[in-house]
Amino acid sequence: MSNIKNVAMITVCGRPNVGKSSLTNALVGEKVAIVSNKAQTTRNRIYGVVNREDTQYILLDTPGLHKPKSALGDYMVKVVTSSLSDVDCALLLVEPIPHVGGPEQALIDRIREEEIPCILCVNKIDTVEPAELLPVIAAYNQAWDGFDAIIPISAHTGSGLKDLMKELRKYAQEGPQLFPDGMTTDQPERQVMGEILREKLLLCLDKEIPHGTAVEITKFSERDSGVIDVDATIYCEKASHKGIIIGKQGAMLKKISSLARQDMEKFMGTKVYLETWVKVKENWRDNVNYVRSFGYRDE
Repeated sequence: MSNIKNVAMITVCGRPNVGKSSLTNALVGEKVAIVSNKAQTTRNRIYGVVNREDTQYILLDTPGLHKPKSALGDYMVKVVTSSLSDVDCALLLVEPIPHVGGPEQALIDRIREEEIPCILCVNKIDTVEPAELLPVIAAYNQAWDGFDAIIPISAHTGSGLKDLMKELRKYAQEGPQLFPDGMTTDQPERQVMGEILREKLLLCLDKEIPHGTAVEITKFSERDSGVIDVDATIYCEKASHKGIIIGKQGAMLKKISSLARQDMEKFMGTKVYLETWVKVKENWRDNVNYVRSFGYRDE
């Protein structure tokens, strides 16, 4: 029987590539959001679920705030701004740089508008000397003196995460458990499979190509033996990109599929049989109907 009596809804926000998904995964204790060193990896709002003692924490991992250049970009920015409504606390994640950038200032302004409590988390502290954090904290205190707490952390090493969870406990409200025990994300398994494959596209492909890709899972079924069959179609924007994704004699697609299958098997806890195809949908990111058809919807 679960002893959850309190719930805290926390939005994790920040500029692209600041470590929001890495932090969500570290707190949840398993991979629920894909990670890469390329900006705009996260496209949807993803819920990560953490149960600690009598409290369920629901972390909303959001896309990085950026200037949109396409219909997909517009959607992603809308996801960020709408995620700052109806939550118990915002967690603003920043890098250890002693300067408040445009995206950070825009998020601070939005948080003030919504009048929600905010914790400032300075991430990647494992990359700087402790003394270098003081001017970072001073710069943010000057930009806004309304932070409830400022906590230096490293999502990579786990440093400071206990302190962060202790602070987040203060925002828990009495209420029923929203997600059942053992559930670590709201994403359907089918969607997780698509996101894992997209992560490997980001990992293996250079420059702009992976940002012009979308993944559609066309088959997701379980055999009597427990093996999961997954059919996936990768869409790209140009015929030349299709050739690069497939690679010489199919080598690149094999590599991407093999890496994806390994992570899918870890997540599902069973053998996965994955088949992948590549198709061209020119400029799909600028077509609102295509963007919606790939699951990026305003809800």
